[in-house]
Amino acid sequence: MKKPDSPQYYHDYLQLDKILNSQKLLSKELGESAHEEMLFIIIHQIYELWFKQILYELDSIIDAFDRKKVRESHIGISTSRLDRIIEIQKILIDQIQVLETMTPMDFLDFRDLLIPASGFQSVQFRLLENKLGLEESSRYAYEGSSYKSYITDEHKKLIEEVEKAPSLFELVEKWLERTPFLEFKDFNFWKQYRIAVSIMLNSDRKHIKENDRLSKKEKNVHLQAYEKTESMFDALFDEDKYKELVDNKERRLSYSATKAALLILLYRDRPILHNPYKLLSRLVDMDELLTTWRYRHALMVTRMIGRKIGTGGSTGFSYLKETAERHRVFEDIAHLTTFLIPRSALPQLPDNILRNLGFYYNER
Repeated sequence: MKKPDSPQYYHDYLQLDKILNSQKLLSKELGESAHEEMLFIIIHQIYELWFKQILYELDSIIDAFDRKKVRESHIGISTSRLDRIIEIQKILIDQIQVLETMTPMDFLDFRDLLIPASGFQSVQFRLLENKLGLEESSRYAYEGSSYKSYITDEHKKLIEEVEKAPSLFELVEKWLERTPFLEFKDFNFWKQYRIAVSIMLNSDRKHIKENDRLSKKEKNVHLQAYEKTESMFDALFDEDKYKELVDNKERRLSYSATKAALLILLYRDRPILHNPYKLLSRLVDMDELLTTWRYRHALMVTRMIGRKIGTGGSTGFSYLKETAERHRVFEDIAHLTTFLIPRSALPQLPDNILRNLGFYYNER
């Protein structure tokens, strides 16, 4: 890389004149300066800068997976970049504490000046959601209208372009579907795993029935609840039942991708599966932190405006709480822990398969 001809000056390199002069207080321009407006602007500008960095990292991960064969080295790099996104998310959550040093009365000094501007119009956040894989059909629609109806035509076009491109969810799903470990010659893993699951479920049922500390009524309640767990396992072993769940929007991850992800989780200690396991774990971490941020944001809004309508016209807390509960992308991967069984109960893999799951595995 060629060095610049002239030496760099810190202030100029960071373009601090642009950054530090970009806080325009509406209250001051109207002759009634509200002290807390400066904090409000800076906090949200910082959010947008962090969103930009997250999108930058996310684009590189999407690029690594947007190919027929994902390199093993790209899995490690993508995991490291997800680690960075996760650390940024933690900062975004902590940043709310700084904003909460502003009291509700302080906010009221300039709140009406913001109408109808709202964080709902953050284009970068919408791009982030779409790149992760949030489908428009899964979105909580405020008053039944599209989230794109509240932004400019220019921004709407930008978002629609991203909607047409493959999301991280879709690319990870295809990568999992290509996992070469789903079929083993001369060894039916899923048959052996199903036997192990059956033994575990029968043992659990026996524990419930023989638990003297439970009343007859309590045992029936526990057994009825356990039937739901058993029905989830039934769907795991029956592709047609699983596809029904997908058709009913109860699942999103494809059947083959689900089996591949589960295998990775079950045998994550095997060398060649450790990086894929870390990647899947980071996707779940990122999804959970985004949900945590939404909840934390909703609580902060309640603290600031109670049950008032938001500046953008939404129902404030109710809207934010609903999105936190419904806008998860990698929930299917998180729920795979339902199907984990103790290491001691896992089917014993033959030596040739164990060798293939080492670092010297040859796909051909």
